[in-house]
Amino acid sequence: MSLIESTIEALGPWSWFVLGLILLGLEILAPGTIFLWFGLSALVVGVVSLVFDFAWQIDVALFLVLSLVSLLVGRRMMQRLASEKGDPGLNQRGSRYIGREFTLAAPLNEGAGNLSIDDTIWRITGPDLPAGTKVKVDAIDGARLVVSRAE
Repeated sequence: MSLIESTIEALGPWSWFVLGLILLGLEILAPGTIFLWFGLSALVVGVVSLVFDFAWQIDVALFLVLSLVSLLVGRRMMQRLASEKGDPGLNQRGSRYIGREFTLAAPLNEGAGNLSIDDTIWRITGPDLPAGTKVKVDAIDGARLVVSRAE
């Protein structure tokens, strides 16, 4: 008998707990929620093995089935959670200003000008307007904001 076989034989059902903890440790080293589901499945098989005295073949089959089911359910759950979170305008800063109104500090001449929003000066395009006019951001054109007179 090899060292691994004798260790598994000596540990009995506790070998599933050891495997589960090793897989969860791998999840920390290689994140991506792959090893998580296999580790949890091994822990569940460990609990089942403590309660019921099944043959090792049944334990392995149970581990495979639980791993597949938990992987599929976990992936679906993670996708649903990922789609609920996040900022759709994260890489399009200007899209956050669409529909908002601002006051021009400098006039908009010949269809171009600048608009200071928070700590950023944006290039803007739109109709000629004097300084102090309220404008509304209608769209984004590359790195420019397209504005119109606010009503």
